[in-house]
Amino acid sequence: MGKTISEKILSRASGKDVYAGDIIIADVDSAMAHDGTALLAIEAFEEMKGSGLFNPNSISLVLDHVAPSSNETFSKVHKRIREFAFNYRANFYEVGSGVCHQIMIETGQVKPGELIVGADSHTCTYGALGAFATGIGSTDMAAVFMSGKLWFKVPGTMEVRIDGSLPKMVTPKDVILKVVGEIGADGATYQAIEFKGSTVKEMSVEGRLTLCNMAVEMGAKTGIIEPDEKTIKYLEDMNVDVDPQGILKSDPDAKYTAKLQFDMSDLEPQVACPHSVDNVKPISKVEGTPINQAFLGSCTNGRIEDLRLAAKILDGRKVKRGVRMIVIPISRRIYLQALKEGLIETFIDAGCVVCNPGCGPCVGAHQGILAPGEVCVSTSNRNFKGRMGCMDAEIYLASPATVAASAIEGEITDPRRLKVDE
Repeated sequence: MGKTISEKILSRASGKDVYAGDIIIADVDSAMAHDGTALLAIEAFEEMKGSGLFNPNSISLVLDHVAPSSNETFSKVHKRIREFAFNYRANFYEVGSGVCHQIMIETGQVKPGELIVGADSHTCTYGALGAFATGIGSTDMAAVFMSGKLWFKVPGTMEVRIDGSLPKMVTPKDVILKVVGEIGADGATYQAIEFKGSTVKEMSVEGRLTLCNMAVEMGAKTGIIEPDEKTIKYLEDMNVDVDPQGILKSDPDAKYTAKLQFDMSDLEPQVACPHSVDNVKPISKVEGTPINQAFLGSCTNGRIEDLRLAAKILDGRKVKRGVRMIVIPISRRIYLQALKEGLIETFIDAGCVVCNPGCGPCVGAHQGILAPGEVCVSTSNRNFKGRMGCMDAEIYLASPATVAASAIEGEITDPRRLKVDE
């Protein structure tokens, strides 16, 4: 019987011929924890009497969720993580390096065909590069630190085929919001979602990262896309060598738990309304909703093509009086690229606040915390109550284009209404 790409990766990692439903012990290629999860993993590691890391070069610790620190408590957490990383010679990424998921990709810790775990639910992002990547708990991460191994139940795979050329100002974020709205927040629980189709093929790798990033918002174990020539070039541009043996594809006779098909040819911009990521509506249903804050960034949409699109819309325009727009490049590398391209100047001229690379307002622990009654339109991936630090605020999720247009108008706005030079 044929195998899906996920079954092939987990077969390699476990050294056995495995299929959906099998319980395995697998070798992990790379692991990551950040300042929101690493301390618990370190404490569990010490309780387990850990004496060393299975492979320091395969362990990455990143300060990104509350970076720079907002108070003494977080400063103590950061200090403890630094000490652990230096003591055990793990890869360590200081405040300002960027969001953990982008750091993992840029530093070559993610390659096609590998098994990657992270103490963060959006580790599934790396599936866009053809890896099997999933979030795990901090105690499990401690076990990985010590042994380099972890148990898994091989997930079934749901095929999500997306076809059609996207209309102007409709982005991969709109695509994944549409899919999440249709499948639901728990419609793919413990599944590997395999994205296929002409739309996915036409997307940049950055767009594919956005798709896989939000697979977990449907309850999925991971999102994954078969690697192709775009994947290889993307990694080579970051000086990451790609092993041809990692370029895996699902077999024609592979078994899927479900097959869904979407035609995005006539898709309009999508918006996830409060307080659930699957409460998705076409922008025509929510246009005109007043906003107080707009956020461009996060592990979903802080990459260079996102910044370019927003800057194109903001160029020569101003953020509406009474609205603040926060822009956060996803990594130091992307920040420098945006500087060289003049994008940062465009944002500042428009009245935006540009912050250091990191998670920023998304997690709701320091930058951009909302006040009661305020409304934010955000390119991030979650909008439940309290997500941006306030239980009595409302968060709408949208694309970089919609966020930029909304900041200009002071209300949720269809970006197609603004004249933008191609």
